Amino acid sequence: MTAERSHKMKVNIKHSGKTHPVEVDPSKSVSIFKDAIYQVTGVPPDRMKVMIKGVLKDDADLSKLGLKPVIGTAGPLPSAPTQQITFLEDMDQDAVALAEGNPPGLVNLGQTCYLNSTLQALKTIPQLNVALDSFSSSSSSPESKVTNSLKNLFSGLNQTADPVPPFSVLSNLRLMAPQFAETDNAGRYSQQDADEAWTQLLSALKLSLGSSSGADGPIDKMMGLELTSKLQCAEAPEEPATTSKERQLKLQCNISINTNFLVSGILDSLNQQIEKTSPSLGRMAVYNSESRLSRLPQNLVVHMVRFYWRRDIQKKAKIMRKVKYPLQLDTIDLATEEVRSQIQPVNSAVKQILKERDVRAKIIKRNAGKATSDDATKEVDIRREERKKIEDLVKEKGIDGENNVSGMYELYALVTHKGASADSGHYIGWTRKESEVPVASGEEEWYKFDDDKVSVVTADKILSMDGGGEDSVAYILLYRYVLRATFS
Repeated sequence: MTAERSHKMKVNIKHSGKTHPVEVDPSKSVSIFKDAIYQVTGVPPDRMKVMIKGVLKDDADLSKLGLKPVIGTAGPLPSAPTQQITFLEDMDQDAVALAEGNPPGLVNLGQTCYLNSTLQALKTIPQLNVALDSFSSSSSSPESKVTNSLKNLFSGLNQTADPVPPFSVLSNLRLMAPQFAETDNAGRYSQQDADEAWTQLLSALKLSLGSSSGADGPIDKMMGLELTSKLQCAEAPEEPATTSKERQLKLQCNISINTNFLVSGILDSLNQQIEKTSPSLGRMAVYNSESRLSRLPQNLVVHMVRFYWRRDIQKKAKIMRKVKYPLQLDTIDLATEEVRSQIQPVNSAVKQILKERDVRAKIIKRNAGKATSDDATKEVDIRREERKKIEDLVKEKGIDGENNVSGMYELYALVTHKGASADSGHYIGWTRKESEVPVASGEEEWYKFDDDKVSVVTADKILSMDGGGEDSVAYILLYRYVLRATFS
């Protein structure tokens, strides 16, 4: 272990029989250290156990530890149990969650399922956790208070198996956005819209974590997409078209009587007709607006526009129509022609890699899921070669490695709504459970966060929530890019 001038040092990480050198700065947080380990091992931080005389906790001070971390090494042989063995069927729900290692839920503080489900989805974004760990501010602005309360909540969730009440996040959200403090005639807090909560939280995070230099801040880097729009007058084709660019943090999926699939609903939102004054005609005229993605973010958020205002009942009504969404999303048809032609070779390569991964995963499943240490080591080597192949393609094509270089995404969190109205019903959060062995697409397990109740479901359940009734239906979808190309 050699120390450098900046106090950084090299440590050896042992994983699946391989040793990986990782650079660590003891003055930084544990989350930053874990993210560095993630880059070389592919083990997600929430599935990671770093052994340094016990399990390394997220609030530990790295500068006070003897850094000789090992992941996945064997400990001493277990001793005989000192307490009576209790079977799962004899345990209550909290005991089962602790025994199975389920993550903690969030306590409903009175019509706050909209917030709890949103928070569980946000917590799955690794880049956000890293940014929050580094956040420090003396500002007393409402946005800074919300950001600091999110930091403390996420840190607390990493250190317990018990449900956590998000008091601080809720109170600061209500101070920043008073609509979340609305009450009904009986003085009880009203149900709120999860998408509105998502928007307000992201707005606070973007402002608090933003770059002082004017460059893209962490939120823009991890979730910011760019739309390039072309506006053409439908009544005067000879009139020159105008082009503009716009940054957003999510896509909309419009739902009409013709919408059956996610991509078609997104395209419907990107292709619009508007009226504005035509300089060539000297009057109001119809214009066709076509927008496409000119920047593909690391994390893609899609809002299913299921609520609309009904004047006759003076309430937000819900669109029940069934709209299918995929576990793996190809966005190449949503991109501009320039981006599409640039990423096409990488897109094809990634699709082939994903197919080959599914084949290997199904072989392991046929062997009753018995992946040996040799299998795990082989898989790590294969995935390193896969990333190297993608990295070489990205460099060859001159693609910005900070973005999604292939246009391929995988679903890893969603928020659903159950009921017929935005002012009532129930929100639930769902996040993908990371597996220690390769799993084919469509065979993953997922966590269901029903406030403080956490359980595990299959991917079939996730795909079944596409609408058609008042049961839980997908409302916010969170996709992440697959096969990230890493650069030194």
